[in-house]
Amino acid sequence: MTTRQKRLQAALAEEAESEWQPQVRAQVREAAVTSRGMMVNVTAFGFTCKGSSDDGRERQVTTAISPAYAKQILELQEASATEEDLHLIVAEAITEWYFTDWGTRAHGLAADFTQVLKMELRF
Repeated sequence: MTTRQKRLQAALAEEAESEWQPQVRAQVREAAVTSRGMMVNVTAFGFTCKGSSDDGRERQVTTAISPAYAKQILELQEASATEEDLHLIVAEAITEWYFTDWGTRAHGLAADFTQVLKMELRF
């Protein structure tokens, strides 16, 4: 593992993003939007799935999301979006992985959450 990779992994392990050095923070964000994506952990009640017979219920979903969604989330955060503003894009990202397995099943299914109890985004 190169020094740069070690530095990036150390940055990923940081709990408080605001404490990162500006260059390391920029490198991690760039990796998130170009190649790595990011992790999302959502606990929500009332995931409703259009196109599914599943009843809405509380779920805890932890998954990696694609760089395209990471880019949209970071852009919204930079525009001072609230957590509620992020719900739609995070629901789309979770639909892509958790519910439709990257489009390989449950075609046309779309998930919405109606009451988010907790949402964490990590690099």
